[in-house]
Amino acid sequence: MLNQGIGSWPARRARKTPDRIAVVHEDRTWTYRELHQRVLRLAHALRALGTRRGDRVAYLGPNHPAFLETLFAVGALGAVFVPLNIRLAAPELAYNLSDSGSTVLIHAPEQAEAAGAAAAEAEVRHRIALDGAGAGVIGYDELLAGGGTEPLDQTVAPDDHCMIMYTSGTTGRPKGAVLSHANIVWNSVNVLVDTDLAGDEVTLVAAPLFHTAGLNMTCLPTLLKGGRVLLLPAFDPDRVLELVESERVTYMFGVPTMYDALAARPRWAATDLASLRTLNCGGAPVPARTIAAYLARGLAFSQGYGMTEASPGVLYLDREQTSAKAGSAGVPHFFTDTRILLPDGREAAPGQSGEILVSGPNVMSGYWGRPEDTAAAFADGGWLRTGDVARTDGDGYAYIVDRVKDMFVSGGENVYPAEVEDAILSHPAVGECAVIAVADEVWGEVGRAVVVLRPEADADADEDSILGHLRGRLAKYKIPKSVVFAGDLPRTASGKIIKPAVRETYAGHPTHPE
Repeated sequence: MLNQGIGSWPARRARKTPDRIAVVHEDRTWTYRELHQRVLRLAHALRALGTRRGDRVAYLGPNHPAFLETLFAVGALGAVFVPLNIRLAAPELAYNLSDSGSTVLIHAPEQAEAAGAAAAEAEVRHRIALDGAGAGVIGYDELLAGGGTEPLDQTVAPDDHCMIMYTSGTTGRPKGAVLSHANIVWNSVNVLVDTDLAGDEVTLVAAPLFHTAGLNMTCLPTLLKGGRVLLLPAFDPDRVLELVESERVTYMFGVPTMYDALAARPRWAATDLASLRTLNCGGAPVPARTIAAYLARGLAFSQGYGMTEASPGVLYLDREQTSAKAGSAGVPHFFTDTRILLPDGREAAPGQSGEILVSGPNVMSGYWGRPEDTAAAFADGGWLRTGDVARTDGDGYAYIVDRVKDMFVSGGENVYPAEVEDAILSHPAVGECAVIAVADEVWGEVGRAVVVLRPEADADADEDSILGHLRGRLAKYKIPKSVVFAGDLPRTASGKIIKPAVRETYAGHPTHPE
């Protein structure tokens, strides 16, 4: 085969395991043979529309087989796939389309209005809708029906661009991380090695595919191995528990808030979870209470740490170490290396906190069209600066402390909000929390906890109760000086709390709002 990229995967799988089920969505299934044929048809159809090597093709929609068909078809042509976040507003989508120079946009019916406005503003050449043709819009199924099925002759090398994944953009404009085919392959190999994925894997994908973990940590490694992928359009805790039991799910990924939601459902205790072999958790430090809730059901997390720019796997903690190394993000993935540097550039000793740097074949080449940002992201020797703070123990296991930019200094002492948040989350009345810094005349900065109470929280769950809970658990300088109660917290599509939005809303907020 001339194509050494991931666009060749459906063809390679079809010749090895053609009749295995590859994808399940709602009540439909696709075998690897059927997936290969649909990818070929779409690739020929996109080529007929003028899509050539290096062109960018964007996709906007919730989890759906068409997302994967588009990814593989674009890869088969040597073009570049651009997954878009469905939570973005039309002007934000237009920015991503313009910044990437996308010439084609494929979208789901739920995003038709935003897609139309964004495509018009960005002057996208072709708009393709999953629900059929319309004025100036090509129907997806009609497009596939007219596509050929003869083999493609496009050469694709491992280092060619595969996709542009936009970072969440929690500060400033989002940047497009350019991931090569080799980046995706090596990340998938890391996952296969470190999680022991099998050919009979049944992987539930409830996290969004446009997010790097949902796509690259669960879905693509499963398809590479020849397993079965169950696609959910959105996370629904009751539906997840139902599918785990009925479909005998073996592998899934989620962020801590998703796992907390599952454990809070009435059917949690009665659901048969015996089929689950691997529960991958990332996106944020996993609270101790979450680990305890799953250990009580005989389930251990395979925790990890990653970032879009690393495709995304950086650190991984085997489930066998969940108890012994509780709270750790693990050690580097098999083919990945990390360093922890102090602010003065020296290597951190065990127990010292410093910035994580990462190197490996899964690390991006740079940001799309941003040479200055790319240069700033890499340290001497080509190590990617993550902007995250960690420390290691004597065995080399890393513990994520916080974001560099989220740390604040109170009375000359460094305070890492993630540590404080974990302590607050151990309060039985607290459902969610975020700790931010606010100005203080005496200490320079002090912490403020923004707290979302559980629905069943006791009426006595007030500021005194929460701050009192921290005394004896944390050093005095780490304990927030105030608590604000909120109805919810702003989050990215991947479930991460958007700290800049929390600061903007609550930094000047009265402690006890009317």
